[in-house]
Amino acid sequence: MLFEGLELVSALATLAACLVSVTLLLAVSQQLWQLRWAATRDKSCKLPIPKGSMGFPLIGETGHWLLQGSGFQSSRREKYGNVFKTHLLGRPLIRVTGAENVRKILMGEHHLVSTEWPRSTRMLLGPNTVANSIGDIHRNKRKVFSKIFSHEALESYLPKIQLVIQDTLRAWSSHPEAINVYQEAQKLTFRMAIRVLLGFSIPEEDLGHLFDVYQQFVENVFSLPVDLPFSGYRRGIQARQTLQKGLEKAIREKLQCTQGKDYSDALDILIESSKEHGKEMTMQELKDGTLELIFAAYATTASASTSLIMQLLKHPAVLEKLREELRAQGILHSGGCPCEGTLHLDTLGGLRYLDCVIKEVMRLFTPISGGYRTVLQTFELDGFQIPKGWSVMYSIRDTHDTAPVFKDVNVFDPDRFSQARSEDKDGRFHYLPFGGGVRTCLGKHLAKLFLKVLAVELASTSRFELATRTFPRITLVPVLHPVDGLSVKFFGLDSNQNKILPETEAMLSATV
Repeated sequence: MLFEGLELVSALATLAACLVSVTLLLAVSQQLWQLRWAATRDKSCKLPIPKGSMGFPLIGETGHWLLQGSGFQSSRREKYGNVFKTHLLGRPLIRVTGAENVRKILMGEHHLVSTEWPRSTRMLLGPNTVANSIGDIHRNKRKVFSKIFSHEALESYLPKIQLVIQDTLRAWSSHPEAINVYQEAQKLTFRMAIRVLLGFSIPEEDLGHLFDVYQQFVENVFSLPVDLPFSGYRRGIQARQTLQKGLEKAIREKLQCTQGKDYSDALDILIESSKEHGKEMTMQELKDGTLELIFAAYATTASASTSLIMQLLKHPAVLEKLREELRAQGILHSGGCPCEGTLHLDTLGGLRYLDCVIKEVMRLFTPISGGYRTVLQTFELDGFQIPKGWSVMYSIRDTHDTAPVFKDVNVFDPDRFSQARSEDKDGRFHYLPFGGGVRTCLGKHLAKLFLKVLAVELASTSRFELATRTFPRITLVPVLHPVDGLSVKFFGLDSNQNKILPETEAMLSATV
């Protein structure tokens, strides 16, 4: 027994020594990690590097960021201020909040900073994209892509977008049970990008498979750039390869079949615009451009669409006020049924309250956190040096949350954007849901057009209610969305009597 006791004590002592050694090793390695980045400060500048933590070796604070969501930025902003350092997705990063700070970054493009997404994003989106290009290449690409989102192009997309949304809402209403709005909104925006924006005639079964692959791609666009088996980055690479094959097949089929088109889609415009600028696009450039267009039209629009529906559910008075505007403009009859005919850009442009609703959704529920840049030369921000070579991220959502021009910042209040109040008129960079400067989102007008059509169709043709007792939590990765989706029951309405359609009522009765 004595020897057994001694052996137990010895084993415990060994275990304790191992734990102490591991703890010391972690502490030392973390300290060296902090010093490693402190040493990168620009010695020619007397200002200090921003406060903050670089987290653990190699992974930095990526784990904290993924787990904390919106709490990550707010907790560190409260502790360190509007400018703080961290380490995310394999890169040292300085996060920036506040209109004046953001203005300096956005207006400093090409001389103070240059665009640089995280390595995983750059590699997965591809080198030929507008997002990854810089300087003259970026300017020329924007000229080519800008025609895709011109007034004439949007007017030609509008009837097709309205039809896709109408078909989708009918399908939602005919479903006997509640739907997951976020998942369905992703399918809707993906279908809009494929069918309307790009004009691809992909069979439904192949389209469903392509959607599943695209989801895997998007889920790993913001991942640690570690190319190991079963890593998110590897899954993203595999999804990109599969997508490229599917897109190349669709592009080749589309180029061979030009008959029966009643409008020029984005891919047609992209090809013609490139020729006008004296350059024939290669297949690889077409695939990268197509993938970027889907990316631009998909995740952020699905996020904003879900937020729009959630806010209309939370605020029935807003929905009713929207319906009153539609009645006043002749889009919705006083009896409640929608008027016949398609929408037009001028009609949507005259809906002032609708515009306020969309602006408020984009203010309070901006789909993406911000934009990434790399520092070309050391400069000063809020009394700190922003060293050359570091990454910097300007925060859109936190700038909205802390903007002094907005009253009751956490309250959903579309009227803050009305002509009587115009809370966004003071200061250009207090409100920037689509970024700013030379890299303002090219697709912002298409995104707002889609959201407006969705809101009009929801207010005109749908009755919907929350299928759960409470609204879901929100996460920010990879874009803002409900953690478990948004469970909502849609009901089909008779266009003449504003009642539930008989077939829908029958299906509902069958489930009781």
